[in-house]
Amino acid sequence: MKKIIKLMLVAFFAISMSSCGYNSMVEKSENVDKSWAQVQNVYQRRADLVPNLVNTVKGAADFEQSTLTAVIEARSKATSMNIDASQLDESSMQKFQAAQGELSGALSRLLVSVERYPELKANQNFLELQAQLEGTENRIAVERKKFNEATGDYNTYIKQFPRNIYSGWFDFEKKPYFEADAGAEKAPEVQF
Repeated sequence: MKKIIKLMLVAFFAISMSSCGYNSMVEKSENVDKSWAQVQNVYQRRADLVPNLVNTVKGAADFEQSTLTAVIEARSKATSMNIDASQLDESSMQKFQAAQGELSGALSRLLVSVERYPELKANQNFLELQAQLEGTENRIAVERKKFNEATGDYNTYIKQFPRNIYSGWFDFEKKPYFEADAGAEKAPEVQF
């Protein structure tokens, strides 16, 4: 009789766990992890373009060394920030975004500086690298959006009743979003 009760309890537990959404939480968590891996993939693609871009720009006779140094240092910092998807939290996301933001800023300053060098603007290799970089920036925006969508779906799911009661029991915690960079809400001032 005790064996039958134990089997019934195990069966009841298995059935209740399958209908409680545990498997869906696992699936949604994996989607966030997969999206995060793709975000890191496109950021790595950008980081891989930087050395070629820097080497092409170095060829310009008197290009600003401080600008190149800033790009190299920002790339080094950005590539050293590796966050495992299971370790995503607000703090690690902010650090990751800050490092990537520094690289974005350094690259922007580099591309603005290039305007003063007509021979660079005519260099086919530089133009191809610049086009690849622009395409990569677009890919980054797309993958960040996909990541935020997957994260939103996951966060909403674990917060809904009754899953909000037991999602924490199984370590399904809220995941952070990518946020706009500071100052992004202000339109740049253009003067002619």
